[in-house]
Amino acid sequence: MRYALILRINRREFRSLHTTLKPENEEHWADDFEAHLEICDTLRQINEDDHDLHSGRWFPEFEYPGPQLDEIVVNMTNWDTYFYTRQYEAINNERSMRQVTRLLTYPLTVGSVLHELSPYNIRKGGRLTPEGLKTLRYTLHPPKTGQGPDIKGLRLSSPPVRIFILGARAESSLPREVWTQLSYLFPLSHIHLIFIGPESMTNRDAEFPLPERTPANPFGAIVEDRVSAKMKITTYVDYFHTLHEANEFYPYDPYFDCFMLFHPGLGHPASSYEWERTLPQLLETKIPVLCTGYTEWDMTRDWQWVMEKCAGEVDLLLEPGENRFRSLRWDLNDLDPQDISCGNWGVWAFRGKRYEATRHNSSE
Repeated sequence: MRYALILRINRREFRSLHTTLKPENEEHWADDFEAHLEICDTLRQINEDDHDLHSGRWFPEFEYPGPQLDEIVVNMTNWDTYFYTRQYEAINNERSMRQVTRLLTYPLTVGSVLHELSPYNIRKGGRLTPEGLKTLRYTLHPPKTGQGPDIKGLRLSSPPVRIFILGARAESSLPREVWTQLSYLFPLSHIHLIFIGPESMTNRDAEFPLPERTPANPFGAIVEDRVSAKMKITTYVDYFHTLHEANEFYPYDPYFDCFMLFHPGLGHPASSYEWERTLPQLLETKIPVLCTGYTEWDMTRDWQWVMEKCAGEVDLLLEPGENRFRSLRWDLNDLDPQDISCGNWGVWAFRGKRYEATRHNSSE
């Protein structure tokens, strides 16, 4: 009943309340009334979704399909086409749709940008830049090698694709079946998810007690091997710049590594100082960096902050815009009921600037 008082105030009750209180400023009341109407339905929807999660009902929408058949191509245009081509159980209820996308938005945001059938392209309005086309489309699609099941069919395989998720919070505690959906989009690749951040193990001590830091494991990494046949997950409860300066992940491979920042708050006054040390290190690696934002304003603020701090040293790979696989469920800031957002509303990508080699004739 968090929002019961707010949600009960419909149009008639609000006018009745106005008559009782008799505000001195009629325009002030009208402004408040318009603001109330803008968010009232959304507040009700948020409240109903929260109650639905705690209702104890069976959630068939949280049953995920297994590996994708080679003959069936995944359509990454939007949520509807993805669910249909991945053969999910039919989701005919908007509330169920909101619940399932709240979890799947994390792996699908990464997959939709890197997939060869991504909805983002270099055509007009596609938001993908030429640099982005060269950088993002090779990572998770190695060429087929003709590998077979016997000794004669052994072939050299590509190294695992490492996806560094910096500042990990809620995404690190998602059910592993959710992250497994990412590996099913790229059946030819081995994926290594690396969660990094001081909050990456919050409220999970009973599930995975933090190991002691030893010479063999100096940063107390928590390794979940074989989450699926081709996925591995490692968690570091530390800052990225600490691990980077210790060469924990060296060398970086611009073709098989990727950074992912979910709602990083790069330009937020309360957290931007934490990223000032990390940002130059990200650009130094020349690895693509994917970022998301809660709202358009939040995403634009982060983008502007990066462009101001590193002007001339950044290649934009994906222009800022709405995420095709954003969460359809709205979230509420308990401290400010008018602050409404949704998970991964927007997505954009950048990378440290690459300089082409200049050739000179030896005779000159």
